Amino acid sequence: MLFHLLAPFAHQFILFNLFRYITFRTAGALATSLIICFAVGPRVIRWLRSKQGEGQPIRADGPETHLKKKGTPTMGGLMILISVISSTILWTDLSDVYTWIVLFVTAGFGLVGFADDYQKLTRRSHHGLSGKMRLAIQIIISAIAVIMIVAHAAPNQATTLAFPFLKDTLQLGWAFAPFAIFVIVGASNAVNLTDGLDGLVTVPVIIVALCFAVITYLVGNLVFANYLQIHHVPGAGELTIFCGALVGACLGFLWFNAPPAQVFMGDTGSLSLGSALGTIAIIIKHEIVLAIIGGLFVVETLSVIIQVASFKLTGKRVFRMAPLHHHFEKLGWAEPTVVVRFWIISCILGLIGLATLKLR
Repeated sequence: MLFHLLAPFAHQFILFNLFRYITFRTAGALATSLIICFAVGPRVIRWLRSKQGEGQPIRADGPETHLKKKGTPTMGGLMILISVISSTILWTDLSDVYTWIVLFVTAGFGLVGFADDYQKLTRRSHHGLSGKMRLAIQIIISAIAVIMIVAHAAPNQATTLAFPFLKDTLQLGWAFAPFAIFVIVGASNAVNLTDGLDGLVTVPVIIVALCFAVITYLVGNLVFANYLQIHHVPGAGELTIFCGALVGACLGFLWFNAPPAQVFMGDTGSLSLGSALGTIAIIIKHEIVLAIIGGLFVVETLSVIIQVASFKLTGKRVFRMAPLHHHFEKLGWAEPTVVVRFWIISCILGLIGLATLKLR
């Protein structure tokens, strides 16, 4: 919005020339999103407490230390959604199609998460929407987004898959659609599964968003993209602003979610965050890099799959409890220890993901 209002007057007021630069608007989006989250956070938490009473239901079979969290409100992801969407609209070029696609997916999955959280609260159970219904809605939203992405992409790269260590790409053809839908839905649910401890998922999302802020800027710049021999996606540079807004919102939320948490993000936040990252990865042709940078989410998801498969096939559990962070709690690790060590792993994976930019 500010881009359209102020950039045209750059020749009259030299200061307005700053609004032409993606880097400046990204910094503005980050700061704005952070401020909005700080401003609305206490109000949202008070409202959630007044509406939820006993707060998010705590799993009876979970770690015993979690019982003291009873009464903590959930749906704190509303703070993130309000901050990200409003900040992005304020600072981005509103004519950019990719930004609207990402906002559509983020808001859509946020609504699915909100409905899921609401069901959990009304039923006083950690079970929300039925798995089939939730998955069906996620697939529909993702399919709409993928159709829009393919329609807007350059013909020579619309349905291709890029590899981080190779210059060549793989043409998927019709198979690209189910693959892209899988990436968006998978990323969303992977982040959701990781969200089990105070602050655990927030910092890894910040790390992925920071890495994607760098990558989207490079991918959207023809000179940098050619130099690094990566796909140039016209218009993708504006997604840098969305990534900046995402970082600011998550930093603001972390202020209230730091142990002991005043609020949980719930599915409202985790589903929308994961879907946003997955959609951006599809647009900028860095789906495999997302699996590297977001490796923590992948491992957490695999731990659940392995646990369920092992129990159904052999009647035995591989982990003391899944997802993986609960396994370490059962081993005696304190919650802050698990969280900080997982943060460190995310930082390492982020650096590895960024290093792939120069390995082509």
